[in-house]
Amino acid sequence: MPVFNFLKQFADKVERGEKRQTIRAKRRDGRNSRVGDKLYLYTGMRTKSCRKLGAVICTSVQQITIDRHGINIDGVWLLRQEEVQLAIADGFEGIYEMKCFFNKEHGLPFEGLLYKW
Repeated sequence: MPVFNFLKQFADKVERGEKRQTIRAKRRDGRNSRVGDKLYLYTGMRTKSCRKLGAVICTSVQQITIDRHGINIDGVWLLRQEEVQLAIADGFEGIYEMKCFFNKEHGLPFEGLLYKW
């Protein structure tokens, strides 16, 4: 039962269906979600304000690398406009905000998985 917890800043966009993807670090145990898995989406897990945002089917899982110079998905470096589109689709205002978030939360370069539903 794959469960994704979203920060408050993303929760409303996920619930409204505006954010239909998430970028996550790979699990240490290797049990990452796969295409076809039912994903359960929450915010505020492990708190009194826990709220279910929905349940969706995973349609895509791609390798992603984010570094100071660009974004690579499945071995292909994105063009600047594609980076901006990815950042907006992921709930950010733009690529600068997205890179700052990943640098603060995980450090750059970040390597993980891009999940879409």
